Amino acid sequence: MAEAYKAERTISAVFKEQKQVDDVIRRLLDRGVSRDHISVMGRNFQSETRIAGFITKRDVILGGLRSGAVFGSLFGSFLSLLTGVGVLFIPFVGPIVAAGPIGAVLLGAASGAIAGSAGAGLVSVLTTLGMPEDKAAVYQTRLEAGEFLVMAEVPGDRSGEYQLLIQTAGGEEVQTIEKALPRACAGGCNSPEDLSPEIRSHLSGEAQGKFIERYNTVIKETNDEAKAEHAAWEMIHQQYDEDENGVWSKAKTTV
Repeated sequence: MAEAYKAERTISAVFKEQKQVDDVIRRLLDRGVSRDHISVMGRNFQSETRIAGFITKRDVILGGLRSGAVFGSLFGSFLSLLTGVGVLFIPFVGPIVAAGPIGAVLLGAASGAIAGSAGAGLVSVLTTLGMPEDKAAVYQTRLEAGEFLVMAEVPGDRSGEYQLLIQTAGGEEVQTIEKALPRACAGGCNSPEDLSPEIRSHLSGEAQGKFIERYNTVIKETNDEAKAEHAAWEMIHQQYDEDENGVWSKAKTTV
């Protein structure tokens, strides 16, 4: 039986060109990093298909472009290798394509920073995850300028090896966080206590129940935690609004 992949640290870096992103993802996969632990963000993926029509001023836009297969056909095959691909609108950065577990973090807005157009945008989210504020600010600025952010969650005893790989692939502003990105649940959720603190603190009691119900339904169908988390957050955004404290608690009225 294969040993379970241990994601203990998160290495992040900025890449100037899409072809560098493609290369580093393939190298990480070849070196044993799980595809479920690689994240990519960017706004300037080259494509002959315009994505502007799928973007609105709402916080999160998923629409018909949820699957990695569809994104792969639009933006390059490497995206189809990753999980949980979506398009999001981030204050101060604009619309971005986010693939991998960072997409679910942004959907949930772990710090409340993605709500509306206020706040410090991506900086607040990244600092909540443990990144120094000055580094997070550099990442936000460079994403806004059209560059790409790659994050790889790796075993602690191999973090030096993977950091060197990322640097030699052209990664700049390399940073290591001493933990993996937060997940909703490991496997199915039996109760609100199973939810990560970052998620539980931003959902009302009722919304927690709805989140768990949707998460469990999708994970039974797909056995894919990223898809289940994305589906659960999509449902929350459809049924609730945030209150003044950034908690998804206000049930939307249906006309």
